[in-house]
Amino acid sequence: MGAPEAVHSRTPSPSDRIALDCHGANFFELDAGLQGLLHLYLPAALREALTPHYRRLGAIAGGELDEWSRSSDRHPPRLHARDAFGRDEDWIEFHPAYRKMERLGFSEFGIHCMSRRAGVFGLAEPVAPVAKYVFQYLFAQSEFGLMCPISATETTALLIERYGSTALKERVVPRMLSQDMNEIMMGAQFMTEKAGGSDVSGIELTARFEDGEWSLYGEKWFCSCADADVALLLARPEGALPGNGGLGLFALPRRRPDGSRNRYRIVRLKDKLGSRSMASGEIIFDGALVWPLGEVGAGANSGLQMMMDQVNMSRLSHGVRAAAMMRRCWNEALAVARARSAFGSLLIDKPMVRRQLMKLLVPTEQALSVALFSAVKLHAGESGDAEAARCARILTPLVKFRTARDNIRVATGAMEMRGGNGYIEDWVNARLVRDAHLGVLWEGTSNINSIDTLKRAVSKSGLHRALAEAMGRRIDDSAAMGKGLQAELHGALDRVAGFAERVARKADETLYRRAASALYHVTSAALLAVEGAQLGAMGRDARRLVLARMVLDHRQRASDPLDAVESRPEQIDALLDERPLSLDRAVALAAA
Repeated sequence: MGAPEAVHSRTPSPSDRIALDCHGANFFELDAGLQGLLHLYLPAALREALTPHYRRLGAIAGGELDEWSRSSDRHPPRLHARDAFGRDEDWIEFHPAYRKMERLGFSEFGIHCMSRRAGVFGLAEPVAPVAKYVFQYLFAQSEFGLMCPISATETTALLIERYGSTALKERVVPRMLSQDMNEIMMGAQFMTEKAGGSDVSGIELTARFEDGEWSLYGEKWFCSCADADVALLLARPEGALPGNGGLGLFALPRRRPDGSRNRYRIVRLKDKLGSRSMASGEIIFDGALVWPLGEVGAGANSGLQMMMDQVNMSRLSHGVRAAAMMRRCWNEALAVARARSAFGSLLIDKPMVRRQLMKLLVPTEQALSVALFSAVKLHAGESGDAEAARCARILTPLVKFRTARDNIRVATGAMEMRGGNGYIEDWVNARLVRDAHLGVLWEGTSNINSIDTLKRAVSKSGLHRALAEAMGRRIDDSAAMGKGLQAELHGALDRVAGFAERVARKADETLYRRAASALYHVTSAALLAVEGAQLGAMGRDARRLVLARMVLDHRQRASDPLDAVESRPEQIDALLDERPLSLDRAVALAAA
């Protein structure tokens, strides 16, 4: 819904009382929290170079991208089984609005390649991944579905760079990292089968070595970016061991080197609840050419282990997308609350509404802080920092698990704030609710990510201690937050780490999700407090200290409905006030 045309001297109508949405706003300029965090997470020179591009994408996201996304959602892709000559050249027809979004993400902004090569925006070096995720964050506030092929293209190119043969790398990587829409090769990962979803040990797709090349036989059940030019997939070489150990990782080209169509068919597109703009389908392979990555069958779980590089990046990308969608929900809810009157006053002035807004704001800002911090740690770990790698290994399933679940609650809360209009497809809320639910399915369900956290990261590797120690050092280095809050955060870290350790040691799966949530919340509280103290010391907005207090009081502590933590209106007033919050005032409001 856009802004209404200007009217002159007319009688007001009941329609004027319906609150507008955020279409037409600049999503970067709306987000003072993000602007502050750029001073903490980006070097000054890079921040200055990228801020004009962030601002430009923020304007496009609130304008044309928002329009294109709505059109693409209303006009999903269509599968054509044959071409005009009756040949089995299945192809997918996309709405023109989707093609415009592709050009924006891949060509104009190069989100898929800016962290992998120099040249995007004329920069002499690749940008830090955390800077890339800010672009994803702004983009996904209007369009969720296209972030799948953008992310998948980057991660597919990355795995081929790491594990592919020299010939394969030379053949596809430069084109996968291209911004030229006439030459770009887009990527995908096809994993799910009827017999193997989260449990990939059930994969039945067979790879045979025939006439000097590998060929695939079987099916994949859920293939997002179904028309990708290069897709990675796990398959079981003929005669290999059962289970994860027998899996190999392969790259599937849509066309063979001679230009002919590869031997597989997209037999159906999924009629999905959300992410309707992006094509997901079912594929049957009948001798399709694939190229192996690494030595097929060399070492236990070799194919799956290589694939986990992609999974970690994809989980983080999902966390960024969830943070983005929650931010859009917050903006929508705030726009309604500030414009809509009921029972004699604006919604924003009603205590219950103000409290409900906090239930949207707190998880939104948690998600942004944890996602940006995780991006920094993941990159540092890939660059050789062993401690950062240990933190990233536990952070990626945590951020995917908790942000995906929070996204559903925030989207539903924002829809409720708009009321009945929020349930109508004319408005963005209904799509935000639909898209939010996909987050708990892709790259592992909530159960899978909590199992990965507790059973593997905690029980096998003790990574909860590495994370707690890293957070503890950051707290110690941020004396500006006040000794009382420092001590409280240290105590919470110790308690949560101990709880996670006990749950993991007992292998009590009924508590895995609770322990994972606690690890996420205490990490986010520490990050918010440190960020608020650092920004306040710089003379900037220190409100993240108050958000840290709210996480500790309302998300970290056990909830007893008959002994609830009293609401503190002064905290809510400060967070809903658009003026920056001074460090001294923030410290006082964050005190226990």
